[in-house]
Amino acid sequence: MTQSGLNPTRCVRGALALERLADEAPGALALAQEQAGALAALVARDLADFTADVGELDLCMVAAHYDPAELLRPGWPLHEELAQLSARAPGDAGGRVIAFGSHDGKLPGDLTPTAAMAEGPLRLVPFVLTGPAEAVDAVIDTFERELLERGMADAGTALMAQDAFGLRVEHARYLTVHDLCAMTALQYDHAGLSRVWPILETALLAPAEEAWLDAPPEPLLRYVDGEVRIAMFPPDHWRRHYGGDVRDEARLARGYMYFEARQRQITALLQAHAIPVTFAHCRSSGDPREDLM
Repeated sequence: MTQSGLNPTRCVRGALALERLADEAPGALALAQEQAGALAALVARDLADFTADVGELDLCMVAAHYDPAELLRPGWPLHEELAQLSARAPGDAGGRVIAFGSHDGKLPGDLTPTAAMAEGPLRLVPFVLTGPAEAVDAVIDTFERELLERGMADAGTALMAQDAFGLRVEHARYLTVHDLCAMTALQYDHAGLSRVWPILETALLAPAEEAWLDAPPEPLLRYVDGEVRIAMFPPDHWRRHYGGDVRDEARLARGYMYFEARQRQITALLQAHAIPVTFAHCRSSGDPREDLM
């Protein structure tokens, strides 16, 4: 069966998570090849300490750090590219450590981090572990059960990452992409975006399924066929759908301005996760859900 966004490569998807001081300027986004190899060797040693099954698998890592939204995208494109690069790497599979760094300031393929997203406090160095299905499944099982609780990186690994990337790292730990999903869901909850997370979660973990955000005063959204459709309301229609019994014109105007700002915020969030967004202009009457079908 061919691999696709709906059928990505079977592998262990993880990241070295670097929590840094948010008020510091971003350091180097990627390491040169020699440093990349040294950091990957330390990561491989750390991961092998969690379970011996890691030794049967190939570690493939890019020595660059990314925003969580760059990893949490439908089809796991960063991890998928690493898996494909690992499959094409020379040498006998099984226990290899494959590292990709920059050459003449460039990373291979589409692995270049987005500089505009580089200032967040959590930075992620992605890796994949590939190999025999039984070993992959055993490592996934162990990591999903234990990595979030005891996945701290060795002090030497953390120090090298800090010095090489030019970051002041407060904590360095290993996460699976599912751990990262849980952390991101909590972060979005604290930011008042908890109702949007089920849309993102469906796009990431069950992309063939459908999900709705239909909870006034939130905008109306439908995830289907790999995209999010957002209902666009003219002011009069918005008042009928969202205004309730409010008759104060100034209050209604403020509500509509907030609604439009919320639409822009959600659109930006979805696009950061590389989820396509389309807009459906609702009719002046009828059920607006029908305009998203």
